[in-house]
Amino acid sequence: MSEHQTKKLDMNRRGMPKQLPEVRKHNFSEVALGYPLEIAVEEAKRCLQCKKSNCVSKCPVEINIPEFIQAIAEKDFSSGIRILKEKNCLPAVCGRVCPQEEQCEEACVLKKKGGQIAIGRLERFLADWEAEQTKLEMPKILPPTGRKVAVVGGGPAGLTVAGDLIKLGHGVTIFEALHRLGGVLFYGIPEFRLPKVIVSREVEYLKKLGVEIITDYVVGKTRTVDSLLEEYDAMFIGSGAGLPWFMNIPGENLNGIYSANEYLTRMNLMKGFLFPQYHTPIKKHRKVAVIGGGNVAMDCVRTAQRLGAEARIIYRRSRIELPARLEEIENAEEEGIIFDFLTLPIRYLGDENGWVKGIEVIKMELGEPDSSGRRRPIPIKGSETIFPVDAVVCAIGNSPNPLIPASTRGLEIGKNGNIIADEETGKTSRERVWAGGDVVTGAATVILAMGAGRKASRSIHEYLCSPGNW
Repeated sequence: MSEHQTKKLDMNRRGMPKQLPEVRKHNFSEVALGYPLEIAVEEAKRCLQCKKSNCVSKCPVEINIPEFIQAIAEKDFSSGIRILKEKNCLPAVCGRVCPQEEQCEEACVLKKKGGQIAIGRLERFLADWEAEQTKLEMPKILPPTGRKVAVVGGGPAGLTVAGDLIKLGHGVTIFEALHRLGGVLFYGIPEFRLPKVIVSREVEYLKKLGVEIITDYVVGKTRTVDSLLEEYDAMFIGSGAGLPWFMNIPGENLNGIYSANEYLTRMNLMKGFLFPQYHTPIKKHRKVAVIGGGNVAMDCVRTAQRLGAEARIIYRRSRIELPARLEEIENAEEEGIIFDFLTLPIRYLGDENGWVKGIEVIKMELGEPDSSGRRRPIPIKGSETIFPVDAVVCAIGNSPNPLIPASTRGLEIGKNGNIIADEETGKTSRERVWAGGDVVTGAATVILAMGAGRKASRSIHEYLCSPGNW
């Protein structure tokens, strides 16, 4: 008898309560409401506790998934959050934005029958449970080593490195260019998907561990990498991918055409005049087109709708090829977002004041697969049409900001401006300098950036503890 035959299979994956579409599309409150305690325990009890835990091997930060789920099943939530935080300093964040369906849940043996365990939702449950407690679960911190590490960038990769190394006894200072830590977590993901109070709570946890945080500090301008290395024993660069891509089509310099970076940052900081608790006015757009089909595009278009606009996605392939998470696509569809598939922008039209007033598009058809494995879109001659718009958001990707590479001698750079780093260790061509996350890979997911941070912190610790280096 197999290990799975000893336990009756429960294929009923518990759904997540959500705000109703007709309600949530008019507010910035979180869409998903989280598992109630009873539902979380029911879901956890479905786990088969496999002897060979494929889910763990698919987790970029190596969480002991069966163990924390078993703790939930036994209602030992304190042990569950402790297990989670042994490997993940951002559980409330990952429980919300990590694409579990492509990673740990994809490897669940129940996936074959469509009943994979809701690992991400259970992770979120534990993190939210802890937030309601009066006492925070604190990990063991090793005695001080006397070594100091500079972390450049307060996004997911940098926060992971800081959390790992502070627990190992090293001094850690995070240098953040903006006024708040979190990177894309704070400035790039909208409130309805990741409330900022959660990001702030995770950052406060790192402060309590002893991480020093310096904001409004632009490495490459305020001080260079070389200058900081005179003071610190090692450095991790996790400055992200903040240089937006555009399509380079006619009319792109018109007012009202934004990069996704700018649009989401503005909205995360201002929120909009439709909501009385926020007082900073912004221009009201009535018809907004978002170019792209990834998670960032979904965030932009759903934000535009919440600010009162008729909002549409323009995507050159079909729905099947959309790279966004299925959950986010379905949420957008439920909320009434317009999807123009097999459609490609070819130019923007402006009014007499220099503001965009229209976007000309051409219809596409799909040909043979290209290097990405998706079918190549091919324009259909004579199918041009014009959509009236007063704002366009370009959400087609980003590259690393060139400031640090340009100001750091001896740092090997790739053709897209990314820092070249070893995939398993994060080591760069510069001695005592590691890098990871989007600054190495280009724009990717939060959890992959955290996984890169985990590998780099392990390598940095090994270096700092090696007597031959001192």
